[in-house]
Amino acid sequence: MTDTGSNGPRNTGDAAGAGAADDQLFGPDSQFEAFFNDPRWALAVVRATVLEAAHPQVGAALIDNSTFVTHPWRRLRNTVVSLQRMFGPDDAVRRREAARLNRLHARLSGTDAHDRPYDAMDPAVRAWVVATLFESSVTMCRLSGQPLEQAAMERLYAEFRAYLAALDGDARHLPSSLHEFWAYYDRVVEEELENTEAMRIILYRLFDHLPAPPLLHGLPTLWAAGRALAGPLIGVVTVASLPEPFRRRAGLPELPGAQTLMQGAYLGAGLARFLPEGWIRTDALTGLLALSPDSDDPRARTLGALRDRMKRAGALVRLITPLPPEPDPDAGSTARRSAEEFFAAVLDQTGDGCLDWPDLAAMAREIAGRLDLDEPEETRLYDAFAGWWRELQAALDTDGDGRISASEYAAAVPSLAGPALIRVAEVLFDVTDVNGDQRVDAAEYRALFRRGFGRDMTGADGTYSRAAFVRDFLAFMSGRERSTPYDPLLADA
Repeated sequence: MTDTGSNGPRNTGDAAGAGAADDQLFGPDSQFEAFFNDPRWALAVVRATVLEAAHPQVGAALIDNSTFVTHPWRRLRNTVVSLQRMFGPDDAVRRREAARLNRLHARLSGTDAHDRPYDAMDPAVRAWVVATLFESSVTMCRLSGQPLEQAAMERLYAEFRAYLAALDGDARHLPSSLHEFWAYYDRVVEEELENTEAMRIILYRLFDHLPAPPLLHGLPTLWAAGRALAGPLIGVVTVASLPEPFRRRAGLPELPGAQTLMQGAYLGAGLARFLPEGWIRTDALTGLLALSPDSDDPRARTLGALRDRMKRAGALVRLITPLPPEPDPDAGSTARRSAEEFFAAVLDQTGDGCLDWPDLAAMAREIAGRLDLDEPEETRLYDAFAGWWRELQAALDTDGDGRISASEYAAAVPSLAGPALIRVAEVLFDVTDVNGDQRVDAAEYRALFRRGFGRDMTGADGTYSRAAFVRDFLAFMSGRERSTPYDPLLADA
């Protein structure tokens, strides 16, 4: 491919993203940056995720290891941050994020329900994930009546190849030209995609049962009403946008009028692009959704007043609709919870009804991502959680099936604060205490919890001591006490 100027493609070659010319494919002037804040891209990413999940290796990895069902908003925030780092202008940040993603993916391997192996480091599988993002971005433009010009499409494809090269060291598993890409894409859709369990969960369960983001905690009625309308709509729009050969082969139903509804959804989302610049930014919106009502963020006060009005509206909705009452998440926030509730909200990170290593690995992964740990500290944290898993398995896995059921867990509590869990708490303190002064200060606290400082046990000097930190962590993980900092970290969606 040849350089055609700032709006055209640049040569990415088999080592795309490695040279100075490829660095210009990233940053604020990239085609991706424009799409990243385009409201239509929300629909495109859902579509891309379904196509990823339809690949048997990706689908198996999601089922076994992902928290996308129980913690979808957390997963969304982490994805947004990762994409910003990878497509940003700072090459050092990009290399660091690529190394982090590679360490994460290297830990995801196993076999699916049909005893077929999967490996998140498989370069062909990683290429397919990138391919779905590119193709869904192109499709969103076409479906909204504004198809990309050839030069812009070539440019976008070069950017995504450079993204893959930043991860894998080269982009050879994606075709070198856009013309060849479409044949590759059609072949994978026709020969490799399946009606996987992960794909069905995304289409028919995730949006129908989507938990409220932290911002909307305490508004269960309004959230349930909105979800009841939007959930099925997103499913219908997504199915209608999938490649027709795959829809037929997978037996996905298409309702009458679905194509019109889909195009209307893309057109409607596209209208938001005409709002004043800066009104819609993906990172700002995801950060807002993650904002806790009692945070010390200045926006929280404004949102608190808005929440009060929304609660009154929710009361009206309850009067005029048959929606069942839902418990207020804010009620009894300092009370202890049952073993079963703690198991479902905190321990079962993947939402499969059992506790096993992927659940604890998900906790380690979330903490390591929050703190942006380098390899040595990240490995220490994973090793500590692995030791805790071995301790839990030895103590609670009474039937020897390699997993811990909710009943096995409930029968053994509350005496679970063994040496391995104490070790997890100690390592967590060490990796949080960046400057090594044996105290967690306000900045270190916020890095882990993303919340205001000083809401819990703090020392007389205004810092969080090792003893108080470890004590609170053990109380949360073994005593099942609700916790202002740890619930948003490990329990919130």
